[in-house]
Amino acid sequence: MSQPTVILPALAVRPPPVTLPRELAVLPGLALTCAMAAAAYAVRRIPGMDSFSPMIIAILLGMALHNAIGTPARARAGVVFSLKRLLRLAIILLGLQLTAQQVAAVGATGMGIIVVTLLSTFLVTKALGRLFGVERGLAELIAAGTAICGASAVIATNTVTRAADEDAAYAVACVTVFGSLSMVLYPALPGLLHLDAHHFGLWSGASIHEVAQVVAAAFQDGRDAGEFGTIAKLSRVMLLAPLVLGLGAVATRRGRDGVQARAPLPWFVFGFIALIGVNSLGVVPAEAKHVLVPATTFLLTVALAAMGLETDIGRLRARGLRPLALGAASRVFISGFSLVLIELVY
Repeated sequence: MSQPTVILPALAVRPPPVTLPRELAVLPGLALTCAMAAAAYAVRRIPGMDSFSPMIIAILLGMALHNAIGTPARARAGVVFSLKRLLRLAIILLGLQLTAQQVAAVGATGMGIIVVTLLSTFLVTKALGRLFGVERGLAELIAAGTAICGASAVIATNTVTRAADEDAAYAVACVTVFGSLSMVLYPALPGLLHLDAHHFGLWSGASIHEVAQVVAAAFQDGRDAGEFGTIAKLSRVMLLAPLVLGLGAVATRRGRDGVQARAPLPWFVFGFIALIGVNSLGVVPAEAKHVLVPATTFLLTVALAAMGLETDIGRLRARGLRPLALGAASRVFISGFSLVLIELVY
């Protein structure tokens, strides 16, 4: 007697997930961050938006995408690559925008004002952070962004501070808001404060956050003020290197005391310094600079887009208004302190 035929139901078999080789895993996220950087440049073409840095627009676009629909899991590796590797490359390339001759043009007195203003702002902001109850890492990021060069200083300093990405985004937001206010308010003050072109340019360069904001503010008082303000600002950017190295050394010492893990050596800072030296020799062709300078800004924009894609607005909201108050106090201090120094010295 033949046995009955038993028909088993077909089992649904899921195909294994497609995984890219390690070398190619960064491509989806890298494509996403580059696309968002390109979108930031496109937004900047809208009338009224050209006064904003593409870096700031990029971080806002990244935050909007991440908090609206989420950052795709496949993009994670490329986002991290953009935020770490491309950022360090961009900071190295920033060295090609500075020369020792530019620093010399500021003069010993002007450079002294910039250095004293930077150190005082950083230390006072950290002290106020403790007073306001702001966490040390976030206070250091706000201090660095205010004292040196806005968003670029925040993300460079975070390589040794190791604060959360939300903290870095909050610090970028703080320095952007108050830097933009300064960019609008400063041009109305030279006559009121009896500042000539040289002094107004130095004040702008020594106290306004972003290079683009300094250019926008200082040139409102004429070409001389604009050019000197830009040189003073770039000289201030050069001080990013010793600040990051110093913070790295402090973090390393804390590690030996068992308070904090050992901070990585910010090797990219040495590349930044080396390219300042190369640029000072005048061996970099002008044609190469015409490509490298905008490429550097684009790389920074890609890094800020990645930061936005890592930022949770809910966690930002949980920080409250105290860090914002710290950013405002730091802004008032750097403006007032640098102005007093200029009035006293000149």
